[in-house]
Amino acid sequence: MDTIAYLKERFEQLQTNPVNQHIKQMRDEAFTEFTQTGIPTVKHEEWKYTRINDFFGKDYHFTTDLKEKAFTISDLEPLQLPGHEEANLVVFINGHFHPELSHTRSEELEIISLQEATAHPQYSVIVKKHLGHSAAYHKDGINALNTAFIQEGVFIHVFKSRTASHPVYLYNITDARNGNIFAQPRCLVHVAQNAQVQMAETFATIGADESFTNQVIELVVEKDAVLDFYKIQNDAPNSKVVTTTHVHQVGKSVANVVTVSLNGGLIRNNLNMVMSAEFSEANMYGLYLGDGQTHIDNHTVVDNRQPNCLSNELYKGVLNGNATGVFNGKIFVRQIAQKTNAYQSNRNILLSENASVNTKPQLEIFADDVKCSHGCTVGRLDEDALFYMRSRGIEEKTATALLLHGFALDILDKINHEGVRTFVEGFITKKLDL
Repeated sequence: MDTIAYLKERFEQLQTNPVNQHIKQMRDEAFTEFTQTGIPTVKHEEWKYTRINDFFGKDYHFTTDLKEKAFTISDLEPLQLPGHEEANLVVFINGHFHPELSHTRSEELEIISLQEATAHPQYSVIVKKHLGHSAAYHKDGINALNTAFIQEGVFIHVFKSRTASHPVYLYNITDARNGNIFAQPRCLVHVAQNAQVQMAETFATIGADESFTNQVIELVVEKDAVLDFYKIQNDAPNSKVVTTTHVHQVGKSVANVVTVSLNGGLIRNNLNMVMSAEFSEANMYGLYLGDGQTHIDNHTVVDNRQPNCLSNELYKGVLNGNATGVFNGKIFVRQIAQKTNAYQSNRNILLSENASVNTKPQLEIFADDVKCSHGCTVGRLDEDALFYMRSRGIEEKTATALLLHGFALDILDKINHEGVRTFVEGFITKKLDL
């Protein structure tokens, strides 16, 4: 049976299960979209340098095929972030939310399943309005495939005028110990008016079989709210991950997103910042350190839909061995979005002859009273700085690692949560062999 036929069979089986009518209709529309657009190939401009269609030729299990109860709390322990004892925990195993492994510790927020949220008198309105908003920015079938298979997703609501006393940690775990796994986690986050929250998510694969994760998380930020969101990717070589992080600023607000990609077979990050309210601020920072055969692709969109907004975007990459990197950043300034300030920069260092990067910063401006800039650089380490350090008695390997750490530092400094920042720095230090 080919992949499309297999997915169709599983989809029809899924639709026989009891579910809210709104979600059932969303699934139907999304699967129709998927069958029409299909799996993106390198002929698709947005996927020109990242090939994923080959992965769909393999035999994957959906989570219902396997006994997820084999995953225990002891399996989770080595994957935990620092401070997890006091954090709100959201655990996905093979794309499914597992409440028995999760924990809500902050009274300022609520974490429930999407199914529960659709039946809630207040939350159902939010779900109906915002779930699936990311589909407008992705017409390649992958986003639609996740929506078509929404099940056991998560809804997170931060209460109005409250600051979450503990961060939210999201764990996307693939248990590939008993076969190839295809996981599709789904999450909707609503940060209410004048609320604040810090969130961090990680990806981990256990087991030696193939894992393919197609994740979508949509975050809605209301008036005067502040969101800090950190994505940390330090996965196994047998993992393939496609993530879509969709931030929709519906009120004057501040959204900060930091993406750190260190290890994994293939990583594709889609990050959308939709600024639908005047005087909003969005900050996007990324760091990717690839070696071996790792492929890291960052696609970003900043959509300025209202005037007087500010966005800053800085992505840095270091590539070694046979690693490949992709950066494709787009800034849209709509005609109404006068007085927009939007800045974008991508800087890369190649450490080997076989490492490569394809970078494409873009601006599409339809307003005439704006300040916008974009640029990219690709080069080697500063030879003068390296010579200076070696002349002071520092070995070449150590000097190189110190320079690279300095290169990464201004991205790490954007992680405001001390425990998460220390955790990431530890991985980077180990990777650079300092």
